[in-house]
Amino acid sequence: MTTTAQEAREALGQRLREIRRDAGVTARELAARAGWHESKVSRIEHGKSTPSPQDLRTYCVQCGVNGQLPDLLATLHHIDVAYMEWKRLLGTGVKRGQQLTQKIEAASRQIRNYEPQIVPGLLQTAEYAEAKLRRVIEFYHLPNDLEVGVGKRMERQQILYKRGYRFHFVVSEKSLYTTVGDDRVMLGQLDRLLSILGMPQITLGIIPLTAEAVVVVESFVMFDDRLVNVEGHSAQLTITQPREIQLYGRAFDILAGQAAGGDAARVLIARAIRMRSRT
Repeated sequence: MTTTAQEAREALGQRLREIRRDAGVTARELAARAGWHESKVSRIEHGKSTPSPQDLRTYCVQCGVNGQLPDLLATLHHIDVAYMEWKRLLGTGVKRGQQLTQKIEAASRQIRNYEPQIVPGLLQTAEYAEAKLRRVIEFYHLPNDLEVGVGKRMERQQILYKRGYRFHFVVSEKSLYTTVGDDRVMLGQLDRLLSILGMPQITLGIIPLTAEAVVVVESFVMFDDRLVNVEGHSAQLTITQPREIQLYGRAFDILAGQAAGGDAARVLIARAIRMRSRT
């Protein structure tokens, strides 16, 4: 479990402990009334275990604070989704992941995306997206909804042309050379990146292969300054703690400062195109 989720669980436990103490109820009394082993109260209040919705109801009933239950349940839900395994998130297929991301994107006005290995989803061609999502389906043994998943990813890209949104993408030069699909797919994708460079609402930066490793960080997307989605190998981490969001913002600024844009980015893309055209 991630540090963020653990901290959230500990904070919820501390809040429950304060509720119990404010009500003048001892841990032993609460356990006896609820029919629990006394150690259960300790585990919950010290963040060693996650309470169930029924556990939260018990606290509220026994401590006379039923009005706090909705907020406590919302906090519990946040802990549950802060660390979401890909198998669970994409259990019904890749379309669901695209739909969830689309909702977050629509509610944002500034989206910052760092990708160290491949081209970000919002910039992918249909052929590139198809090749990438096919591998996702194969690796995680997901239901094969490849066609609708690709369609939904392409639908997400409509936001790039809407007024009032700003996008800043930073990718590693390695992303230009990591093969997704085949050379034909990659040439189409590289040409797409060249066209992106001319769009006024989009900033695209490419970090050269020889750039110093000032910040080493995994792929992440920042939605305004309120939410960060971090893509791990086994799960997606959702970050909402302001201090952690600030760290990702600082990392993005450093990476963006290392990135080549404009004509310099065109040179890097053109070099990758020439390499693909010779093979």
